[in-house]
Amino acid sequence: MNLPFQAECATTAQSLCDAVLRALDYRGDVTIETRDGRVIVGYLFDASLEPADRATLRLLPSDGSPRIALPLAEVSNIACTGRDTASGRSWESWLKRSAAKRAANESANIESEPLDAPSGLA
Repeated sequence: MNLPFQAECATTAQSLCDAVLRALDYRGDVTIETRDGRVIVGYLFDASLEPADRATLRLLPSDGSPRIALPLAEVSNIACTGRDTASGRSWESWLKRSAAKRAANESANIESEPLDAPSGLA
């Protein structure tokens, strides 16, 4: 399970890049603070980190506005703030649920549970 993290005032370009890579692995919304004080909340779906002088993040804002391409040079902080929508939905979790259903003579299937259901329940 991915736990929320915050890259508190990344002091080097490398630590900010590391934070971006972790945020890309996170499957929930992130909050990005820019150097000019803006706060952007959304799903980080892509990052182009090379060449470093043109590194760019792309995200879907949570307010439904159009996609944003944000130069990494404008980012001062990144925090994972939204619910990780894939938490508890790993292959191993499915195998355990499937085995339990088979043991109870229930049908096991590959259909996913609704995203609104608490993780680990199905």
